[in-house]
Amino acid sequence: MSRPALPDDTELRDRVRGLDLDSKIRLLTGADLWRLPAEPRLGLSAVTMSDGPQGVRGTGDDPGETGLLAPAPSALAAAWDTGLAERLGELFAVEARRKSVDVVLAPVVNLQRTPVAGRHFEYFSEDPLLTGTLAAAVVRGLQSRGVGACLKHFVANDSETDRTQYRARLDERTLREVYLAPFEQVLAEAEPWSVMAAYSGLDDGIEWAPMTENARLLREVLKGEFAFAGPVVSDWAATRSTVASAAGGLDLVMPGPDGPWGDALTAAVRAGEVDEQVIDDKVLRLLRLARHVGRLDEPEPAPVPAEPAPEEFRLLREVAARGTVLLRSETDLLPLSPEGIGSVALIGPNAVAPYLQGGGSAYVPAVRTVSFEEGLRAALPEDVRLTVHRGGDARLRLPYASAELFSDPGTGKTGVRADHLDADGNLIGGEVHATGDWTTYDGFDAETRRVLLRTVLTLTEPGTHRLEFGCSGRFNVTVDGEEALAGDDHRGVELVLESSHNHPPLRGIDVEVGAEGRRLALVLDLTVVDAGGYGRFVTAQVRHAPPGPTPYEEIAEAAAAAQAADVAIVVVGTNEEVESEGWDRTGLELPGHQNDLVRKVIAANPRTIVVVNAGAPVLLPWADEAPVLLWAWLPGQEAGHALADVLLGRTEPSGRLPWTLPARAQDVPVPDARPRDGIVDYTEGIHVGHRAWDRAGLVPAFPFGHGLGWTRWTYESVTLSPPAVSPSPVSATLPSPAGGDGLNLTVALTNTGPRAGREVVQVYLEPPQDGADRPVRLLAGFAAVQAAPGARVTAEVHVPARAFQIWRGEASAWRTPPGRYRLHVGRSSRDPRLTADVTVDDGRLHPAV
Repeated sequence: MSRPALPDDTELRDRVRGLDLDSKIRLLTGADLWRLPAEPRLGLSAVTMSDGPQGVRGTGDDPGETGLLAPAPSALAAAWDTGLAERLGELFAVEARRKSVDVVLAPVVNLQRTPVAGRHFEYFSEDPLLTGTLAAAVVRGLQSRGVGACLKHFVANDSETDRTQYRARLDERTLREVYLAPFEQVLAEAEPWSVMAAYSGLDDGIEWAPMTENARLLREVLKGEFAFAGPVVSDWAATRSTVASAAGGLDLVMPGPDGPWGDALTAAVRAGEVDEQVIDDKVLRLLRLARHVGRLDEPEPAPVPAEPAPEEFRLLREVAARGTVLLRSETDLLPLSPEGIGSVALIGPNAVAPYLQGGGSAYVPAVRTVSFEEGLRAALPEDVRLTVHRGGDARLRLPYASAELFSDPGTGKTGVRADHLDADGNLIGGEVHATGDWTTYDGFDAETRRVLLRTVLTLTEPGTHRLEFGCSGRFNVTVDGEEALAGDDHRGVELVLESSHNHPPLRGIDVEVGAEGRRLALVLDLTVVDAGGYGRFVTAQVRHAPPGPTPYEEIAEAAAAAQAADVAIVVVGTNEEVESEGWDRTGLELPGHQNDLVRKVIAANPRTIVVVNAGAPVLLPWADEAPVLLWAWLPGQEAGHALADVLLGRTEPSGRLPWTLPARAQDVPVPDARPRDGIVDYTEGIHVGHRAWDRAGLVPAFPFGHGLGWTRWTYESVTLSPPAVSPSPVSATLPSPAGGDGLNLTVALTNTGPRAGREVVQVYLEPPQDGADRPVRLLAGFAAVQAAPGARVTAEVHVPARAFQIWRGEASAWRTPPGRYRLHVGRSSRDPRLTADVTVDDGRLHPAV
């Protein structure tokens, strides 16, 4: 079937032809970190971009700017709800306009190939179909309000280790059927207005090139076969060449104003190395984007309310609550009934400090945050006693030193003094901050070459204190005149790309303090890091832990509190040290002593609810011991209200796992994605995620698609029929076999439980295993239904023809192998309830007789 026709660009092409070469090439590199150049002669205003995908980060022009912090994409994916995803996309658009942003760098449709990937929380799922379906919904919502999406990171960019250098090596069939699949689906269903090329390179056996230079994938596949009409944007600082990237299909170098294009690209065109028509096409694509977002011959977009509305908070709360997955429930404890409950013990390091969002470029300074304690306190009756107990610290890094410990050595007032020095060491400015957190500090002028931080740290509590210092680049740290830490890293932008500017290595010292207290003179001498388009900055952190109880003493105290309470709620999980852009995890264990804490609390109180606050899988060796087990993700700013809604029965935790939760680390099909000799080898091929678990016959802790909800469902019957009209844009635009656009399934089921509920009906396709290597089962479609207790409903699930197809590399085409296929209908990848058979002959699909 043909692709939709591209818009008539005759008038835009005329505008492009009216520009001289220098002016055209100036448009192809960012004006600064976030903005594209304007060109009044074209009627072109500056297009502004901003990070996503947990919200809209903004441009940083206002250092105090806050925004709406949504649940992580993996939490949204757990809802398996395209309508909810589209509504969240619409909210992102409103927030973008609130911050004068035209393009949001989201959604991310890379796959959760390995559970230790640092940006796992930013991805939707380990499954291509679930990823593509939900991402397309987000794009539709975002662009329906005139704000552009930037689909990323194209393609097979699934690791953070050496992310700017490594080469992903995978065969073309794996690329087509798995890693290109969600991009192709989103492009067909939602037509995103821009696409981002990844840092990494790709070798699919046909061509090897960095993604910013990969002509086959950018020009032939993305722009040609997939008919993408917008600009291909580089990931920030990813472009390393002039001719190769310009000829390879990249359209916009970010950030600017510097980069490998500019004068060098102009010279290349004049020398005949790059055709000027290639330049014209790039400008045309940028003008299309500008036209979409209202920055071409358009007045300023209509203003939106400066402050978020109550319904915006409610939507974030709904996403977090509905994405919550009830993994296990062996009692009638949930939902909690306040009657008969006199006391609740809220326990765990993440109960005290919830992990609301992952680290890195997705970080959004939240307009507000609702802790688990605040949410429960607001929801529980006033006469219910709520106590909070940490049960040990799960972080390896100490907290930042408290402001009251610091005093300016010059004035004696509270604070840390920053002296700004020029290249000759002359004082040219300075200021005083109250905190020891100087991460990516850039509050100095262009002449500053060094920043000298000086303060006196006063410790009064007797005992052993622990201090930690963290800096990036070139620096020297002294304590009472003695060197405690030094570094001589001359790199610039590389520090940003590996995130070591906000997660610097730490060095700690112990300080003994007697009854008389102790004063320490701290001096941090920092050389300014020049990171090109990312700006100039220094990084310094002073962290401190006073004498205090051991983790084991805190666990004992928490267990005693659990024993004394009517209900214990334990919240465990990860934190900003574990899940972040810039580095991959080293393992799947819960940090700290959290496993010991959970077991002690369960032993102390059989009425225990365990809540996991993490974006990516962690091992839960006590899972079979937990009376109730909930997965609450990285839930965003409304975390406390959402958890209270679930616990007290206001919102059903109707989430389903968008990935497989392993029981043992040694079972994980792809245990890591670290490059070997610069190469990340996709040896598992098409068997990604739950497909690999099925292929190996291994039993996970909880399978892909699992989730219990509040009620029970009986699956009664399934019938097959071809669609009268194509109900899915993907089927109408992607190549399909001669037999049409796939099949429709009508599934009858009844809510046989005590409460109203929502059920996600999942369909898995089992292809014949007598020819090409194929998955044991693959997700082929899903749909959700809601029903009152005792009610019978039907779910309509569309299975596209593409689910039956494989990529035939030698013919560069899709084909449908003949044979008998089985469709499994059920509640998860490991919980089939009904089956139906389909036969394929001559490329046509028929219900089997």
